[in-house]
Amino acid sequence: MNITYEIGVMPTPEEVIELFVQAGLKRPTEPERIALMLKNADLLVTAWQEDKLVGVCRTITDWAWCAYLADLAVFTDLKSSGIGKEMIAITREKIGPQCMLILLSVPTAFDYYPKVGFNKENRAFSIERIK
Repeated sequence: MNITYEIGVMPTPEEVIELFVQAGLKRPTEPERIALMLKNADLLVTAWQEDKLVGVCRTITDWAWCAYLADLAVFTDLKSSGIGKEMIAITREKIGPQCMLILLSVPTAFDYYPKVGFNKENRAFSIERIK
């Protein structure tokens, strides 16, 4: 399996929607909204198998204190291949040691994140989006 990782390479909204749907992530499916999500990310790490998008890691950060890992998605049949772990490692390298990497997990990934170095926190709060 030959996977290449890219930083800042912008996949099409349709490629990202296909990845989110296939990976079982509940995300918007409107191309315009996905395009804005990608455009406004501070760091975008993608994984490619030849010319096929197989992973995406989208982060919002101030580059000095904290970084929010907003999306981590890998094609279902490649989930145990280390792609997610590698995209997280690239993200951590790029944001630097001064930034804390934080995220909100979907319930199905609760067991995954501690395996790749995240600590479980019980001090997060959120206000849900309206749509």
